Amino acid sequence: MAHQYANKQEALLAKVKGKTGRISDKTHEEHLKLYTGYVNKTNAILKEIEEVSKVLDPANPAHANQIFSTLRSLKVDFTFALGGVVNHEIYFSVMGGAGGPATGKVADLIQRSFGSFEAYRKDLKATAISARGWAWTGYDPQTGLLFNYLGDGQNSYLVWGVKPILALDTYEHAYYADFYTNRGAYIDEFMNCVDWDEVNRRLG
Repeated sequence: MAHQYANKQEALLAKVKGKTGRISDKTHEEHLKLYTGYVNKTNAILKEIEEVSKVLDPANPAHANQIFSTLRSLKVDFTFALGGVVNHEIYFSVMGGAGGPATGKVADLIQRSFGSFEAYRKDLKATAISARGWAWTGYDPQTGLLFNYLGDGQNSYLVWGVKPILALDTYEHAYYADFYTNRGAYIDEFMNCVDWDEVNRRLG
């Protein structure tokens, strides 16, 4: 059987419950229902891919074709579903902390990459306001520096080789119930509850 992804909804909610200021527990509870949907769809698509593989014929355009085909549809939608899993797991895991200026190794990298924590914070906020879906802080081993990346969808990933160490969900469902259209205030509140120990753990 194809690999199946675990649903970490309960653990992710426990990580943030009561620890994110004006980003309410109710918002997290509803948000994590969407995450569960991504887990379920990821696993369902994997099972369908496994079934297709039993009869797969690369010469059959119904199976494999760049305009429209069974395998193309499944694999494109798989990246969207799995992106929804991974993005949300990073997002919820890096919340529930004390916020404030970064600490540890990531603080040194922020200084080298942006010049100051305040410059990093401003760049991340502007990136998140510019994004239609996600903003990530990622470590690029080629440069040895951090960069704030922008994504418009669950499968608008970072560049190859970059390690995402912080994810910020900018879809309306992440903040509208608590902040309405004030995305900037939501981003400020997110920064007030970042768990820098977890960010450092992800940095490795």
